[in-house]
Amino acid sequence: MSEFGGMEDLLQDFLTESSDMLSDVDNKLVELEKRPGDKKLLNDIFRGFHTIKGGAGFLNVDPLVTLCHRTENLFDKLRNDEMQLTAGIMDQILAATAVVRDMFGYLAQGRQPGPAPQQLLDTLDAVLEGRSPDAAPAAAAPAPAPVASPTPAAAATVGSGGGEPDWNHLYNSLLGSTPVSAPAAAPAQAPAAPAAAPASQTALEQAPAKPAAAANLVPSPGVARAAPAAAASAAPAPTQGVQQLAAPETTIRIDTNRLDQVLNLSGEIGLTKNRLTTLRSDILQGRNDALTLRALDEAIGQLDLLVSDLQNAVMKTRMQPIGRLFQKYPRLARDLARQLGKDVELVITGEETELDKTMIEDLNDPLVHLVRNAVDHGIETREERVMIGKPEKSLVQLTATQVGDHIVIEITDDGKGMKPEVIRQKAIEKGVIKAEEANNLDDKQSLMLIFLPGFSTKDQISNVSGRGVGMDVVKTNIQKMNGRIDIQSIPGEGTRFTISLPLTLAILPVLVVRVCDQPFAVPLAMVREIIPLSKEDIQQVSGKATMVVRDEILSVRSLASLIGWQDTKPPAFGVLMQSAENSFVLAIETFVGRDDVVIKPLQNIKPKGIAGATLSGDGSVVLVLDMEDLLAELGSDKAGTLFEMA
Repeated sequence: MSEFGGMEDLLQDFLTESSDMLSDVDNKLVELEKRPGDKKLLNDIFRGFHTIKGGAGFLNVDPLVTLCHRTENLFDKLRNDEMQLTAGIMDQILAATAVVRDMFGYLAQGRQPGPAPQQLLDTLDAVLEGRSPDAAPAAAAPAPAPVASPTPAAAATVGSGGGEPDWNHLYNSLLGSTPVSAPAAAPAQAPAAPAAAPASQTALEQAPAKPAAAANLVPSPGVARAAPAAAASAAPAPTQGVQQLAAPETTIRIDTNRLDQVLNLSGEIGLTKNRLTTLRSDILQGRNDALTLRALDEAIGQLDLLVSDLQNAVMKTRMQPIGRLFQKYPRLARDLARQLGKDVELVITGEETELDKTMIEDLNDPLVHLVRNAVDHGIETREERVMIGKPEKSLVQLTATQVGDHIVIEITDDGKGMKPEVIRQKAIEKGVIKAEEANNLDDKQSLMLIFLPGFSTKDQISNVSGRGVGMDVVKTNIQKMNGRIDIQSIPGEGTRFTISLPLTLAILPVLVVRVCDQPFAVPLAMVREIIPLSKEDIQQVSGKATMVVRDEILSVRSLASLIGWQDTKPPAFGVLMQSAENSFVLAIETFVGRDDVVIKPLQNIKPKGIAGATLSGDGSVVLVLDMEDLLAELGSDKAGTLFEMA
């Protein structure tokens, strides 16, 4: 039961606006550390706290008003040159923003937060009275939160050894008649509650019981558990942490122009439907002459265009600037660098790049891990950088760009880089791979070893994940979004992680192909062209099927063998595919054509190499293939063996 009876809509509006505003304040505080005399930054931060205080006052959230009022007064003194910003004062300000976000977590559950820790309020009062906060213990930087491991789904193979998947089960699953397990709660965007902060524990004593679905929730990354250490000992520890209050954000901001476009298209579809109804009546009454049939074809063609436009317009309503996610990370990088004694600047570009909202939420955990690893393991200490002639301040760059129907995200650092030979040796020592396997890997393949479960380059485990700890989960989460991740690293110069993702997961352009009389869909983004295939085209090279296409030697891989089936008919066509690693020819029996499909995830089963499924126009199940997964799971011998051609 909400404690804000009759004001839930106002509360939600307040949380949406104030959470974004608080994230903006966090980023401006990081900038203010670099330019403590910047009047514009000081005024902007002052207005941020003032606005949050005003909204909290209207909703009668007195603890939030009390805390924001003190912080607002502090910035009033700073902007009027009545006080100078010091590292100790900044620690207390950041501790205050962490507690404000904690309070937002309670408000998101319709609950009144408790008061802010008295130690924090007393310290802020001391600062306002001109007493230095540096005598008090400094605010503690956050201990990194691990990326939640995905709940293992029931394993299922795609016809391994010539068998078949349970098509009835797949079909019923798509239609919703088969019970499926509830998906784990996704990490929430603001206004989700952050990690429990020692400074704010007294404000959270009223925490509700932990819901079962929230067991795997990950704390918000942009929040420091920053607070005086004395407050931690003075505050009683709550039985439940703040992250248990996190809930997926169910609202989205949409440009009204996009909604107008959806409305206009809906109206035009309605008119076309009326036209089709009239034509149907004419045909039923025997008026099915050439003129009527031509009008019917035109109406159907018009409807096809309108539906396509409507799909695109609806998808645009789900698109959000990725900057709403990126804005959390400067504070994260700042707090972690301060904890490790490093000087790190996080530079963000491409914030305006748009991505499907659900993908933005799922992308949060992998990016948190990669940013943390860049700061912790990729970047050298100040002393190490000075010794080797590098600038004392290190640089981590986070960029997003749209390339075609994909978005590319890069996390780059100018740190120590990774040595392939060291990674190979570590993988052998930890039993991840055998020595003979490691010796056959090139440098690029060696770098990819860090994504294997159990791999780490660190000899000792610290409270900050080293590069490799949990990186298998990062890759798994990226692949769940039909994306891929790549690494480039130069020892002594730095490392770049590149993530490529489709703009949306809801609608996917595919090429529908057939093998063993079963339709499959492959992502159209990987398809270069379709060519006829004959026995004379295939050459056996070292036991593998290859063919020459415009002077390029390509391996030929039978789709049937990739999924573990036996070819019932000789392949008649080859699909030239471009994967992340190389190009190859996918041998198929025949193809149906291009289509735009709505993918339904198979939540209670996860066959290897299957991204999801959809239903064709005739009601049959069409599995959407994850080619990267298929190729990664099979060795080159099996994936490229010669098959018999008639």
